[in-house]
Amino acid sequence: MLEGCISWPESVAARYRTEGYWTGEVLGDRPDDDAGRHARTAVITPDRTLTYGELDLAADRLAAGLRARGIAAGDRIVVQLPNGADMVVVCLALFRLGALPVFALPAHRAVEITHLVEASEAVAYVCADRVLDCDHRELARQVLVRTVGLAHVLVAGDPGPFTALADVDADPVPLSAPDPADVALFLLSGGTSGPPKLIPRTHADYTYQLRASARLCGVGRDSRYLCALPMGHNFALACPGVLGTLRAGGTAVLAPAPTPEECFPLIERASVTVTSLVPPLVPLWLEAAEWTDGDLSSLALLQVGGSRLDPATAKQVPDRLGCTLQQVYGMAEGLLNFTRPDDPEEVILHTQGRPLSPADELRVIREDGVDAAPGEVGELYTRGPYTLRGYYRAAERNRTRFTEDGYYRTGDLVRRTPAGDLEVVGRTNDVVNRGGEKVPCQEVEEHLLADPRIVAAAVVALPHPLMGEQTCACVVVRGGEPEPTLRQVQASLRERGVAAYKLPDRLVVLPRLPLTGVGKVDKRAVRDSLAG
Repeated sequence: MLEGCISWPESVAARYRTEGYWTGEVLGDRPDDDAGRHARTAVITPDRTLTYGELDLAADRLAAGLRARGIAAGDRIVVQLPNGADMVVVCLALFRLGALPVFALPAHRAVEITHLVEASEAVAYVCADRVLDCDHRELARQVLVRTVGLAHVLVAGDPGPFTALADVDADPVPLSAPDPADVALFLLSGGTSGPPKLIPRTHADYTYQLRASARLCGVGRDSRYLCALPMGHNFALACPGVLGTLRAGGTAVLAPAPTPEECFPLIERASVTVTSLVPPLVPLWLEAAEWTDGDLSSLALLQVGGSRLDPATAKQVPDRLGCTLQQVYGMAEGLLNFTRPDDPEEVILHTQGRPLSPADELRVIREDGVDAAPGEVGELYTRGPYTLRGYYRAAERNRTRFTEDGYYRTGDLVRRTPAGDLEVVGRTNDVVNRGGEKVPCQEVEEHLLADPRIVAAAVVALPHPLMGEQTCACVVVRGGEPEPTLRQVQASLRERGVAAYKLPDRLVVLPRLPLTGVGKVDKRAVRDSLAG
C-alpha cells in the first residue's frame, strides 16, 4: 500500500478475498475469454468512435509514451479532461502503467488544482487546451508558479507552451501488472471542511464496485451507457458508469454536456440504454422530452443520485422518459446504495435504496450515541469491501471521520426502513449540497474573509426548488466600507481562482453574526433568521 494510505486489517482483507469480493483483477486489464471484443464498439462521442481494439492500442501507446518521458508506476497525475475519448484513453493508460490519476472536476480552477498537485505530489497535469471560458494552459501556468515537483503539463488540443497529449506516443512495451492491493486512483471528498481530501481506491475494491454495480443494474455487452455527467465523478465513472460498462463489454457514449440538446441526439444515434443524472437536471430532461422529435425509446434505466430527488419529480420519469428510475445514494469514499429496478414504486419514489454489497456493514447512530431503531434518524456509519479506511495523508481528519473499529462516519443523517432501505434526511457536516456539487462552507468563508471589506462571514445552505440547496453568504462589512453587491463578491472570489460552483448564489449583509455560548457562529440562528 502506498505510503500515507491506510490498509484494511489483514484479517478483513483475507475474508474479502476468500469470499470473492476481491479477486486478482486490476483496472485496465483485458478479459482473455471475450471473443470478438477487438471489433466491438467501445466508445462513441459526437465526433469519434473507437472499437475496443483501437481503444486498447491508443491506451498502450500512451502508456509507453508516458513511460518514455519518465512517468512511472506510483506517480500521481492530476487529470482534468472533459468527457471524450481522450479521457477514456488516459484512464486506461495510467491504470496499465500503474501511475495514479487524481481526478479533478471540470469546475476546478487554480486554487483547487494547486491543492491537488500539492496534496498528491503530482508530477504531471493533464488538461484540455480550452473548455468554455477557461484556458487551462493559463491555469497550468499559474499552478506551475505556485507548486514544486510538477514536471509535465500535457494538453489535449493546442498545447501552447506545453506538451501536446497527442505527441506522448510510443510503440507499446511490456508493462508489469499492478498488485490488486495497490492504490489505483484518487477520488475527491466532498470537502466538508476546507479543501477536498484525497480518497485512495485500490484495484481490488474498485473492480469489485464495477462488477457488482454492473450486475445489479443489468449492464452487459449489449448495454450503451451515456456519460452525461463529468466522467471524473465517481457516479459517472464507476457506478457502474464508463469503467463498469467497458469492463462488462458494453459501449460508453460520452456527451460534452448533460443538456437535452447534447444528450438526446446521442441517445437516438447510439441507442443508449442507461444514463445517470443529478436531480436538478431531471426536470429539464422531462420538459425537453415533451417537445423533442428524437427517439428516446432505447433508454431503459435512468439513475439519479448526488442529492435527494423529490418524489413528485421522480414519479414523472417513467411516463415522460419511458424508462425505469433508479435512485442512487453513495459517496466517493465507498458505500453505494441503489433502488432495484423491480422495487415497488413506493420504494423507488421515496427512498435512496439499499447497499450494493452483502458485505456492506451499516450503523445508524442517534445523536446520543445509541444505535437508531428502524424509522429513527441518525448519522450513517459504514464499512465494507469498497469503503476506504482512511483519507490519504490526513491523520487528523481520519481521527474524527473513522471509528477505531474501521467505520466511516459519513456525516449524513438517514432513516432506515424496516426493509433496510435508506432515506437521506440531512447532514451533520457543514456543506452545501448544490445540485450534487458539494460546497465546503469553511473554505468559502476563508476566501470571503480575504476581501478587506468583510470582517466576518458565515456560509449556509438555503432551500432551492431546483438545486435542492443554494449557497448563501452572510457577511459583516467593515465600518465605513460600502456594502458589496453579490456580483462584486463573486468577482472577487473568481479572481482568487475559486471554482464557479462554490460562488455564493445569495449575499446577505448583516450588522453582526449570532454566536453560540462558546463564541462560535450560530449557523442555525443564521438560517432561522433568513427563513423568517
